Amino acid sequence: MIPARLTGGMTMAGLDKRVGSYAQALDGLTDGMTLLAGGFGLCGIPENLIAEVRRRQVRDLTVVSNNCGVDGFGLGILLETRQVRKVVASYVGENALFEQQVLSGELEIELTPQGTLAEKVRAGGAGIPAFYTATGYGTPVATGKDVRQFAGKHYILEEAIVGDFALIKGWKADWYGNVIYRHTAQNFNPLMATAGRITVVEVEEIVPPGELPPSAIHTPGIYVDRLIVGQFEKRIEQRTLRAQGV
Repeated sequence: MIPARLTGGMTMAGLDKRVGSYAQALDGLTDGMTLLAGGFGLCGIPENLIAEVRRRQVRDLTVVSNNCGVDGFGLGILLETRQVRKVVASYVGENALFEQQVLSGELEIELTPQGTLAEKVRAGGAGIPAFYTATGYGTPVATGKDVRQFAGKHYILEEAIVGDFALIKGWKADWYGNVIYRHTAQNFNPLMATAGRITVVEVEEIVPPGELPPSAIHTPGIYVDRLIVGQFEKRIEQRTLRAQGV
């Protein structure tokens, strides 16, 4: 398997990855494509890129993400407009509209164990076509998949995932696309960034080359095609406050 960065006939970006608008950032996105979206819950999600996907009104999308946002925010806004045909995710419990569309047969879902999902994306970025894992053996996850024994233990074959676009949320980047994530907002973002044929990163701040310590960079610029600075709501998924006076 050829790594995602070297396939699809897309030309590589120059050294300066900055673009001036979200329309430019997602230029080339069309119906039927596969999108990889970073984030965990609402933490570290590319919220403005998702909003641009909605604005472009592309349809029949396959979305690969840990979860599918919540009603009215994150990836959930693409469900409202019926732009998503299939979701590959590990957790979908915070979105009532998602549940309705799956139960009605309107939306296809491929539930994947979280660690397996992460490894499928990592493998796609590394050019590894498939791998064996014990996770899911003996459950519906293993249905239709090749099973082999290694050292007396059963393993199932999982195929790698590569996306047409990877939508990534970073904290800070330089012009060359070297990206730093902030704390737990890192989550799936570094993996997704390697597995997109076109990787688009939105960040809170862009600095000149040389200002980021090399040892602090999580995603090297070689993986990034387009870079844009944005403003973020950073909505809290489950807000819990201590009772007054306690």
